Amino acid sequence: MDITVVGEGAVLAVPDILRLHAGVEVRRASAADAFTAVRAAAARLAEALRGAGIAPEDVRTAELSLGPEYESYPKVAAYRGARGVEVVVRDLAGADGVIDTVAGVGEEARLNGVVFEVSDPAGALREARALAFRDAAAKAAQYAELSGRPLGRVVSVSEEVGSGPQPLPMAAAESGASISPGRQTLSVRVRVGYDFA
Repeated sequence: MDITVVGEGAVLAVPDILRLHAGVEVRRASAADAFTAVRAAAARLAEALRGAGIAPEDVRTAELSLGPEYESYPKVAAYRGARGVEVVVRDLAGADGVIDTVAGVGEEARLNGVVFEVSDPAGALREARALAFRDAAAKAAQYAELSGRPLGRVVSVSEEVGSGPQPLPMAAAESGASISPGRQTLSVRVRVGYDFA
């Protein structure tokens, strides 16, 4: 017979990376025109991002679409072409400038949201694990005391890491910046099994 408990630990960490979801979108009378126009707009966006100091390896294509929009089926009103990218911004102080750069591409520009991340969560997760294990140990000790039996050794441990990057809506901060990273909770749940001594 043994005791199995779940411990939880959470720490707050300040994100240091921004993933910006952006892109370009056009509508034209023909599919060929839409595709040509969206390629040209995407090239302008890529050039603008390079000019803003974004490394090519920090830009990933996240969407590529071309299709009809119907006035009333089957009558086609226009063809929509879109290309979306995920841009990794490693300098949060310059993030507003990158957002402005995307918006400056023209009427085809689209901003679709941001996700903040902690680039190296290892230290925070180490601390959360220690808190979770201590929480589990305290629960197990209480259950052993309530059952009137001495607590023995640990016989099993399993972990579930939670609270990865969370999408945040784009909103103006009081400082005048369009983004604010805030803090992110990194949490760990650990299931620990104990023998009775």
